[in-house]
Amino acid sequence: MPSLKEIKNRIASVNNTRKITSAMKMVASSKLHHAQVAIENMLPYETMLEHILKVFLAAEAESQTPYDVDRPVKKVALIVYASNSSLCGGFNSNVIKMMIQAVEEYKHLGKENILIYPVGRKVAEKVTKLGLRSAGDFTSLADKPNVAQCIDLAVEIGRMFREGEVDKVEMIYHHFKSAGSQVLTRKTFLPIDLTTELDRDHERDLSSNIVTREAQEYLRKRKKREEEQEREQVKPLNDNFIVEPDMESVLDALIPKLLHLMLYTALLDSNASEHAARMVAMQTATDNADELLRQLNLQYNKSRQQAITSELLDIVGGTVNN
Repeated sequence: MPSLKEIKNRIASVNNTRKITSAMKMVASSKLHHAQVAIENMLPYETMLEHILKVFLAAEAESQTPYDVDRPVKKVALIVYASNSSLCGGFNSNVIKMMIQAVEEYKHLGKENILIYPVGRKVAEKVTKLGLRSAGDFTSLADKPNVAQCIDLAVEIGRMFREGEVDKVEMIYHHFKSAGSQVLTRKTFLPIDLTTELDRDHERDLSSNIVTREAQEYLRKRKKREEEQEREQVKPLNDNFIVEPDMESVLDALIPKLLHLMLYTALLDSNASEHAARMVAMQTATDNADELLRQLNLQYNKSRQQAITSELLDIVGGTVNN
C-alpha cells in the first residue's frame, strides 16, 4: 500500500492536471464561440450563392462551364482539413483515416497522380510519412482562417482543373452541426456536384456550447418548430432568375466566388469542429480527474485512519505492559 506522502503527492499532481484541463476547456469554449460567429456571418451568403448557381447549372441547358465537366479520372487532388495541435480527441485521427481510405481508392492511378493539399500540421506530417505528393504548406490556415489564402488556393485549383492537370478534386473535413456533433465529410469540390443542392445539410446549432445529448435533442426539436413556423410565414424563393448581360458572363464571375467560399466554409467548419472536439476532450479529462481525486482522497483518508488506529493500539498496548 502506498504511503500517505505518496498519496498526497499524487493528489497534488492530479489537482494540477485538472487545473490545466479545466483552463484548456474554457479557452476552447471561447474559441468555439468566435468560430460559431464566423460561420453564422458567412453562411447565408455562401448558401444562397451555391443555390443560385446550381439552379442555373441544373435548369439551363446552355449554361455549361469548364467547372462542371465530368471526365475520366486520371489525376486527383484531395484537400484535407485537420489541426496544428493535438488534445482534441479523435478529430485528427478520423480525418487521416478517411484520407488514407480515399488514397486507397485512387491507388490504381499511382501515387504520382494523387495530390494532397494538407491544411493543418497533423495531416501534413502524415502525408510526408506516407510519401504522398504535397501541394505545399498550409499550416497557417488551420489556426487562422484567411479569406485571401482561400481565394488564392481556389484560383490555383480551378486553373489546374480547367487545364486538365487534375480531373477531380475532393474535400475531407468535419462538418460542424453543433458543439456536440461534428460529421466527418468527404465532398466533391470539382467538378461542381449538382446533386448536393438536393440533399445538402444546413442543420446547424451556432448559438450553444452545450454538448449533452438531451440538450442537443431539445434544441434541435425547438429549432425545427421555429423553422416550420417561419416557413409558413415566408414565401418560397422564386428560382426564375432574369440574367443580365448573359448566362456565361454571370457564371464566369460567380463560380470562382463559389469555389473559394466552399473552401472557406469547410475551413471554418473544421476550425469550429476542432475547438468543439477539444472542449469535449478537456471536459472528459476534467471529469476523470475529479473521479480520480475522489478515489485518492478516499484512499488517503483510509490510510490516515489506519495509521492513527495503529498508533492508538501501540499506545494502549504500551500502557497495559507498563
